Amino acid sequence: MISVDNLTVEFGGNALFDNVSFLINEKEKIALIGRNGAGKTTLLKLLASKISPTSGAVSKPKGLTIGYLPQHLMVNDTKTVFEETATAFQNIFQIKDNIESLSALLSERTDYETADYHRLIEELNYENERLQMFGLQDIEAETEKTLIGLGFLRSDFERKTSEFSGGWRMRIELAKILLQKPDLLLLDEPTNHLDIESINWLETFLKNSKSALLLVSHDKAFIDAVTTRTIEISLGKIYDYKVNYSKYLELRAIDRANQIRAYENQQKLIADTQNFINRFRYKPTKAIQVQSRIKMLEKLEIIEIEEVDNSRLNLKFPPPPSSGTLHLDVESLIKAYGEKVVLKNINLQIQRGEKVAFVGKNGEGKTTMVKCIMGELDFIGNLKLGHNVKIGYFAQNQAAMLDDDKTVFQTIDDIAVGDIRTKIRNILGAFMFGGEEADKKVAVLSGGERSRLAMIKLLLSPVNFLILDEPTNHLDISAKNVLKDAIKNFPSSAIIVSHDRDFLYGLVDKVYEFANQNITEHIGGIEDFLKTKNFNSLRQIEQKVNDKQEAAPKELSENKLSYEQRKEQAKLIKKQERLIEQIEKDIATLEQEVAALEQEFAQGNSSDELLVKYHKTKHSLEQKMYEWEVLSEELEDMRR
Repeated sequence: MISVDNLTVEFGGNALFDNVSFLINEKEKIALIGRNGAGKTTLLKLLASKISPTSGAVSKPKGLTIGYLPQHLMVNDTKTVFEETATAFQNIFQIKDNIESLSALLSERTDYETADYHRLIEELNYENERLQMFGLQDIEAETEKTLIGLGFLRSDFERKTSEFSGGWRMRIELAKILLQKPDLLLLDEPTNHLDIESINWLETFLKNSKSALLLVSHDKAFIDAVTTRTIEISLGKIYDYKVNYSKYLELRAIDRANQIRAYENQQKLIADTQNFINRFRYKPTKAIQVQSRIKMLEKLEIIEIEEVDNSRLNLKFPPPPSSGTLHLDVESLIKAYGEKVVLKNINLQIQRGEKVAFVGKNGEGKTTMVKCIMGELDFIGNLKLGHNVKIGYFAQNQAAMLDDDKTVFQTIDDIAVGDIRTKIRNILGAFMFGGEEADKKVAVLSGGERSRLAMIKLLLSPVNFLILDEPTNHLDISAKNVLKDAIKNFPSSAIIVSHDRDFLYGLVDKVYEFANQNITEHIGGIEDFLKTKNFNSLRQIEQKVNDKQEAAPKELSENKLSYEQRKEQAKLIKKQERLIEQIEKDIATLEQEVAALEQEFAQGNSSDELLVKYHKTKHSLEQKMYEWEVLSEELEDMRR
């Protein structure tokens, strides 16, 4: 279906890909993997014709349709959720208009035997066949089913898209792409903004889809369930395996061992040959042999291997301070924003040593509960921490607290103690700060890199109660394995807020589900919880939505705002909207600056000064995107 032939991409004078070739066949489901920075997103952009290669070609059949979901997206429009999603069917609406026009034209014609009349008949038949091919008898029902599957309520359908945070707007774009049923889906981290229910729905949808799929994701369970082929990008080359991710790991381990042996043998051959050249370079009787070996070395294709994989690094938290048996006791907690109740009569206890997951749809109060525990929010009720409990807290905003003037290495070296100081570079390598990356200034790190660095700082802190809010968002699978092993071996308690099923598998022994202002306790791991909930059933998801809709009028009547309260809330909303509008302007400006700098790189200018400016601008853009996300989430809470 698509042929990638001798593709080479150079950036800043360095080759990201070097003569890469592969095929994507119809209906094939492929996982695209590799370390951060290996070129996964670049390859998706090439296939989507968003950028052009330095050399080589991407060959596509005429009429091939592609649906591309990037990692970052800004949706600026005034449509409702349903109206924006329904734009996915513009091509169908166009076909229907063409059919109506042709039918009307034919009804007026009487020249039945002419060539022009027969041409119109053929065109009408062609348009009817195209319409039939899409197989969508009820556009409204398909749109509704997809939006509900991705976590929207029916009451959300008539809300403006501008009222939603970036994560929810990304879901709208994903819904549009899925409804278009393109020949090829290019999805870059589609589960980043989805909860467990929506991930399970998307998993089932993609498995049953007739579209081919090229998927970038760090969610191992999701990849394994959806894909049957794995393409790895490493050092500018690709390794193609006709198996799912778990099987690929087994085969790749064997291939890597063979690759290392071949590399070591080649290095020995090079050393022996160079010794011969050095020894006999000036002996006339050996001149022919010396020249032969020099030419052989010049023609030799050097075997490269990636840095040693640190995913199995045995990283441990420092011994936790001693504490009481009960780490957290919450009784009758209520949290409301104005008249909007988010949490109602919450009761929970966490004992020393328990590993607990907070799960549930976005907006159900998981992060709010964490902020109450951290003392960042006021609430009604009782919340007590146990004797000598020391909390280690990770949230996305922790990254903003790092010292911009320090390097990555200095940031960790300043807090490391004991034997761990000798392993700092190994630890940094496990979290994708290998080699020269460790000497980068924090000021030039992207938002994702700063989050990873903040996670490393937490791993080395002496605490006895971990609270981790979406800790895996910017980690690849290897780094997640390091973190997971460290938490499993942590001898004290932990709360993990996460939608990553594979990360939670075998890690937690209790699950608290957040829904409808309350929490439900599930004893057992995430596996038992998912079996109990049976989230793969779309009917069950739709029933939950219907139940919420029926309960909504009663809730509105109970929480009806007074005129003065509504007036005050309207002022706050307007203020928030102005802040978001200004940040969107800043983002647009920064995106233009980044594009201009990338254009200079493309023209061969890669000076150190330009690189520093580029990294600083990218960092500013990441920060603004993060601010926009936070403000949008807050605005959504205000409006609901």
